[in-house]
Amino acid sequence: MARVTSGKVTHARHKKVIKAAKGYYGRRKNTFRTATQAVDKANQYATRDRKNRKRNFRALWIQRINAGVRAYDDTLTYSKFINGLNKAGIEVDRKVLADLAVHEPEAFGAVVAQAKAAM
Repeated sequence: MARVTSGKVTHARHKKVIKAAKGYYGRRKNTFRTATQAVDKANQYATRDRKNRKRNFRALWIQRINAGVRAYDDTLTYSKFINGLNKAGIEVDRKVLADLAVHEPEAFGAVVAQAKAAM
C-alpha cells in the first residue's frame, strides 16, 4: 500500500485562509495560525455587522427626514410627519423619503404639505 500524504489538501486549506487574510497587519497576513484566528474573528464581525448596517441606515434616513421636515416647518417633527403620512394614505418608505429630502427638496416639500393637511 502506498503512503498517502495530505500535502495537497493542507496546502489548499492554508492558501485559502492566507488569501482571506490579505491586507491584514503583521503576522496575521502570512502565518497560518494567527491568520486563522484573524479570519474567524473577521467573519464573526461581518455576520454581526450585516444586521447593524441595516440599523445604521434606518437611523440615518430618519435623521435626514427629520431635518428635511423641520426645514419646512419648525413645529413639525419626524413622528408627527410620519403620522400625517399614514393618515394621508401615502405609503413611501424612509429610504425614498430621505432621498427626496436630500436631492429633491421641492417634491419633499409637496409631501410635507400633504402630510400636514391630513393631520
